[in-house]
Amino acid sequence: QREEFKKALDRLGEIPSVDQIHVGTPAATERSSHVAPPFTFALTVFFTDVAAHDAYQIDATHWDFVNSHEKLWTKVVVFDSA
Repeated sequence: QREEFKKALDRLGEIPSVDQIHVGTPAATERSSHVAPPFTFALTVFFTDVAAHDAYQIDATHWDFVNSHEKLWTKVVVFDSA
């Protein structure tokens, strides 16, 4: 199930407005109070501008992913940065 989910995350990179995408898992580093709590996957998506971000948000592929997989997560945390 995790491998299928990772492949689905990777497919989000096919959305035309995505400039770059990275799907990662927790590094094998020592835990400390400065490290985020445990997670299964981290998705980092890069866009060239806010318009590209906005296009991603409404893209059918993005919503197909959300609707098909939302039962698999208990929490999603989003960090928008520039």
